[in-house]
Amino acid sequence: MLENGEVDYPSLKTLLKEQEEAKNGILILGSTGESLNLDEKEKQEILNFVCAQKLKVPLMAGVGGINLNKTIDWVKHLETLPLDCYLFVTPLYAKPGSVGQTHWFKSLMDVSTKPVILYNVPSRTGSSLSFETVKKLNSHPNFWGIKEASGSVEEFKKYRAAAPNAKVYSGDDGMLPDFAPHGAFGLISVAANVWPKKTHQVTQSCLQNTLADEKTWKDCCDTLFLASNPIPAKVLLSLKGKIKHPNLRPPLSHLEKFDREKLSWAHEQINKLSAGEK
Repeated sequence: MLENGEVDYPSLKTLLKEQEEAKNGILILGSTGESLNLDEKEKQEILNFVCAQKLKVPLMAGVGGINLNKTIDWVKHLETLPLDCYLFVTPLYAKPGSVGQTHWFKSLMDVSTKPVILYNVPSRTGSSLSFETVKKLNSHPNFWGIKEASGSVEEFKKYRAAAPNAKVYSGDDGMLPDFAPHGAFGLISVAANVWPKKTHQVTQSCLQNTLADEKTWKDCCDTLFLASNPIPAKVLLSLKGKIKHPNLRPPLSHLEKFDREKLSWAHEQINKLSAGEK
């Protein structure tokens, strides 16, 4: 965001090009992208802008909400765009059980023609992705994978068992070294926003079980959550000169008090981090 609260398109373009150079897929309208603070017109403009860049990496759109009919209409709109897949998060705030979740996700997947990743992030939504829902949707032709961000290896293993054909991604940067030995397919990342190439390298190393310095990686990732995401990430991007201003829309604020020296330390350490063999 610019200092006046408007979308900073020049900085967005810079960040998109960095992700492309790092060969990272791009998630548009995720929570790190402040999607909940964008109106529908802004979301459409951002999607159009990103698609117009004709990037040579996969594009995924985040989808969340609480009103099913509106969300179905939104997915129908997304179907008109050159996107590759979707990330469907569990409905916000209402805390639905397995019956409600199954109906919600199936209704959205039924109007999609593209692969869908279901997103488990109970710390944000208030409810966990139901294992029963995952089992029931396992045979849906559009069910591609799961983004697991509960922070639990045991939960990760249960999702793998509930949907053996699904690709299960780590949704937590620092947990990737823990998830990888249990079959993680990849990472849907916060850290890649600030360290795109290094995050790509670390991900490849984790998946090959060759990450040399797991502790430093985890410590650096932890600094991105010293305040609510994406506050530290935007502060660091601003310090690096990658965005013009660390401004966020209310209720988030870049003026929150947290250890900015630790954030700078992490940036120094990540550049020294060896992503090579143990």
